[in-house]
Amino acid sequence: MLDKEKYKVKGTIQLTDFNTKEVIEKSKKKLKKIRKKLSEIQDTMYAEGKYSMLICLQGMDTSGKDSLIREVFKDVNARGVEVHSFKVPTELELKHDFLWRHYIALPAKGKIGVFNRTHYENVLVTRVHPEYVFGENIPTINTLEDINDAFFHERMERINNFEKHIADNGTIVLKFFLNLSKDEQKNRLLRRLNLPDKNWKFSAGDLKERKLWDKYQFCYEDLLNRTSKENAPWFIIPADDKPTARFILADIVLEELEKYNFKEPTLPAKIQDQVAAFKTQLNNE
Repeated sequence: MLDKEKYKVKGTIQLTDFNTKEVIEKSKKKLKKIRKKLSEIQDTMYAEGKYSMLICLQGMDTSGKDSLIREVFKDVNARGVEVHSFKVPTELELKHDFLWRHYIALPAKGKIGVFNRTHYENVLVTRVHPEYVFGENIPTINTLEDINDAFFHERMERINNFEKHIADNGTIVLKFFLNLSKDEQKNRLLRRLNLPDKNWKFSAGDLKERKLWDKYQFCYEDLLNRTSKENAPWFIIPADDKPTARFILADIVLEELEKYNFKEPTLPAKIQDQVAAFKTQLNNE
């Protein structure tokens, strides 16, 4: 059994205390077994229709978010998983508050929603590039001096309130930071350049953001410390070894879902009393 608590953010942490690489033997084989269980439990969760689950994925470029989603949820009924990748806000989205586009993308009861990049981009990318906030046209924001630490800390509190609200209404919230080393990111970027069929994944912008690595790490550490709550915990997943990262995340998700002991609904008594008659009617057609 995994010691899942060692990945969970509790109290005040430092990112440097968490490994970026961990190798668990037979991770692919173990993940395959978990996928089957996830499929079964999500079917029951869908039938019961009381809870939903929101899985938030954050990580530096090349941390493996896309492939992780594919490999972890490939056996779950397509009806039961919804994936949203949040890019640069559209003109319509900028006309609403920063949480609006995330709220309308939340999973319905019975479903698992995956946010590939999340509402935390609003206290991460915008903190590294505060000029982006001007696009939101906030009445109280006039200069860069207005977009200070207090601004982002207040925004984090709004996120905490948002997550508590949806948790109180039946959404199970799990958040995962894919903790990638700078050396491994370099290797993955080079792979994209060296392999013709991977070239399309490369963006020159990745190199520009890479130069801001330390600033991103600071922002991640701050948001992890301020927004990991019992109703919406953060887990720091070592991401240098992809099979291991996928297995750890899937195991945490499965264990959380199993806590709820979902039950398939039973037929109303009036219908149950007529089951024999219904069978007879169908057999006599």
